[in-house]
Amino acid sequence: MNSFVTVMLAALLALSACAPQRPYRAPVPSIRSSPAPARIPPPPQAPLPPPEAVIKPLPPDPKIREQDLKSKAPSPPAKETAQQPTSDEVREAPEAGAALAPPLADDSSLLAKITPGVTPQRAASLRLTDEGSKLLDAGEPAKAVTRLERTIVIDATNPYGYFYLAKAQYRLGHYQESLNFLGVAESRLSGEPFWLSEVHALRGENYRAQGQLQRAEASYTEALRLNTGNRTAADGLTRLQLETPSANR
Repeated sequence: MNSFVTVMLAALLALSACAPQRPYRAPVPSIRSSPAPARIPPPPQAPLPPPEAVIKPLPPDPKIREQDLKSKAPSPPAKETAQQPTSDEVREAPEAGAALAPPLADDSSLLAKITPGVTPQRAASLRLTDEGSKLLDAGEPAKAVTRLERTIVIDATNPYGYFYLAKAQYRLGHYQESLNFLGVAESRLSGEPFWLSEVHALRGENYRAQGQLQRAEASYTEALRLNTGNRTAADGLTRLQLETPSANR
């Protein structure tokens, strides 16, 4: 009996060895059995300071007084005050909104005034006046007076003869005689602003020579009002300012 069992077991083992083998498959891991992802620990936080480390306000220093704090406090910026113009600046500045007029054209040529409609007496008087003005330019006022006196003998209405006679008297230092001739010339030059400006400028020269500075300044100013290009008046005002810069004229 035992031998029979042994034979059967040997046969079964032989049969199992001859049977085909199943292909090998790796075991599929179960989802439930997969390990959980590793957790990243949070960054360490700085420890809170102890209650004693909280900053407390400093106690007031008894040495600092309230009046010291007031004295050290910055003062508000001072308001800028507009600088008031001086009397000279007010006098020299033109009126608000008024523009300076351009200089007048030069009308000093006397020979250009001898036109076909001029009378022979006026033409001769103008020629003598031109000769007298050239003598003044040459620095010979005495000779100029002799020549210019003939101009008003020939034509007593010749205003330019009176003007140059006034200029010759001024050069000779006869200031009152010069002013008298200027009065006559002004009355005959009412429609000629260029020559009226010359009259006022020469009048200012006479007043300045006599020490009448207020009158001189007024005459120079009037001359420049009539003709902004009058150099005699402009130079006269400049000399007045340099000679008496702080005088109450």
